[in-house]
Amino acid sequence: MNITTQIFRFLVGITFVFSGFVKLVDPIGSMYKFQEYFGVDVLNLPFLEPFALQFSILLITAELMLGVMILVGYKSKFTSYSLLALISVFLFLTWYSAFYDKVTDCGCFGDAITLTSWETFYKNIALIVLIALLVYNHKNIKPLFSFKLAKRITFISLLSALGIVFYVLNYLPIIDFRPYAIGKNISEGMLVPEGAPKAIYKDTWTYKVNGEDKQFTTDEKPWQIKGATFVDRKTEVVQEGYKPPIHDFTMELDGSDLTAQLLQESKLLLVVMYNLDLTTTKGLETVKTLTDKALKEGYKVYAMSASTNKNYLKLKTTYNLNFDLLFCDETTLKTMIRANPGIIKLSKGTVVGKWNWRSVSKIKF
Repeated sequence: MNITTQIFRFLVGITFVFSGFVKLVDPIGSMYKFQEYFGVDVLNLPFLEPFALQFSILLITAELMLGVMILVGYKSKFTSYSLLALISVFLFLTWYSAFYDKVTDCGCFGDAITLTSWETFYKNIALIVLIALLVYNHKNIKPLFSFKLAKRITFISLLSALGIVFYVLNYLPIIDFRPYAIGKNISEGMLVPEGAPKAIYKDTWTYKVNGEDKQFTTDEKPWQIKGATFVDRKTEVVQEGYKPPIHDFTMELDGSDLTAQLLQESKLLLVVMYNLDLTTTKGLETVKTLTDKALKEGYKVYAMSASTNKNYLKLKTTYNLNFDLLFCDETTLKTMIRANPGIIKLSKGTVVGKWNWRSVSKIKF
């Protein structure tokens, strides 16, 4: 039984450390997930949305630290019970997501590994069983070396985690798992491979026949029934088709799609501001100096935002910006770079550089 306990201990510990770390390097991504969960159409807790980042940091740090603590054997009773409490929260959220088809990617492994809601739920079922056994056998979980060393490793891990959080919130994620990472080509990311599986849909038709609502499949062709009157049609996704890593990327200028054209430019600088109302004004002052220099060096420069051009014109006038605004989906912009404003340098569609506005001085042309 002790050997089984040790195996479960290491499985749970490694899972929690890995899951916590891949989210720790990008807490903004987890913040967006919490904002979705707190939204009116999910848990209906909009008053918690302003605290999504704090929730994100708290849970990520707790997940990572509990994984470290169970591995090194520090305070086994407290750790095992805390793991059970934490996985219970995760289990509820993933069940809710799967059952009600909300927040379809819970982000349990950040952007490193994508699981469906049901896959995540079943993964958490397995973990809660393992953790329950650890709770029952917590007396068999001893420090790997000594209690003093286990305590020291736990303390160092906590300081390291907080240091990483501080860095990535002020700059950018230290590891980028997203399809817009440096070295990725946006055009290639939008391609659908030949022979890729296509989505399969099932339609259920409701027609009134002889005064009674009846449901039919498409093969039954209810519209051919004499005297039948259409009432409703519901479409169900039977099988998801292939979705390319980049699928909502556009560059629209005054209604014109310039995506294909701009992705062929060898010198393109993008100032990403997903929401102009939330953009750091101090960042715009810094960006102004950078973009003026880029224009002199022959770069095409554009802002990218989900806000309207009318809102942008106010900023453009205030900060004397010399570039136009391209429209793009807000979620896509949040995925592209974790900064508002953030700077992305492209060469023929390939991301060659990404910076938070605080790092503008590091950008070379």
